[in-house]
Order: sequence, then C-alpha cells, then structure tokens
Amino acid sequence: MNAKVQPIPEDMHTVTPHLVCEGAAAAIEFYKKAFNAVELMRLPGPNGRVMHAGIKIGDSTIMLADDFPEYGGLGPKALKGSPVTLHLYVLDTDAAFQQAVDAGASVRMPPADMFWGDRYAQVTDPFGHHWSIATHIKDLTPEEMMAAMQQQSDCQ
Repeated sequence: MNAKVQPIPEDMHTVTPHLVCEGAAAAIEFYKKAFNAVELMRLPGPNGRVMHAGIKIGDSTIMLADDFPEYGGLGPKALKGSPVTLHLYVLDTDAAFQQAVDAGASVRMPPADMFWGDRYAQVTDPFGHHWSIATHIKDLTPEEMMAAMQQQSDCQ
C-alpha cells in the first residue's frame, strides 16, 4: 500500500458534481459532443446501467451514474426537473451554446450580455440537467453590478 496517498486525488477539485440520470451512457456521449468532455472511466452496473463514470470538461471532473431508484438514486426526469444548474466558463459563449444546441440541448436562455459582466446563456441537456454557459467580458465592482442591474430593471 502506498503511504503517500493524496487525500484529494490529483486533478480533482474540492467540490465535484456527481450527476444521476436516466441513460448515463448516452449522457456521456452527449457531453462529449456538447461540451468536448473526455471520458475518464466507466464502471458497468447491473442491466447495462452505468454504476459510476467520470468525465472531464475543461479542467473539471464530473462523476455520473444511471438512475438506481432501488437505492434512492433518482435523476431529473424521475424528479420531474432539477433545481441545480452547472455553470461552465468558456472562451466563446455563443459558439459553446450553439455546439450544445446542435448536440441536442434545449434552449432555456439564448446568449446575452448580463449586468454582472458575463456573456451568458442557459440550456437543458436531454437528460434534464441545466447548464449555464458564460464568458467573462467585463470586470465590475459590486456597486457597478447593482447599478447595472437597476438600470436593466428600469428598462424593462
């Protein structure tokens, strides 16, 4: 046994999303097309389901598995939605948004410049997970953000 085992594995962050969805194998393929994910590993489970898998999008690892309702593991479809949004920072919001839509994501919010300084969009993947896609385009102080938010709400 290696006495120098790292408590947080190399290339992992302190917080790592762990997605549950119906059709994890198909979700992995979708994430490859939509977000240029790289599959790191996959452990098959019973009845062809994925027990555990890992993908990497950019510098972040995401774990995922199929629904296992018999063990309380339910994804967004079984729960009739998700309260969680995964946020992606990218170099080009418009291109990343279009890539996700072309891969099969549905549009929640088309790209727009936002008062907090990001070009921002939202999609829902075919498995029910929400994703926001952003490129930071302007550094703002909290006071400047508040003023821009107020100006935006005054225009509506």
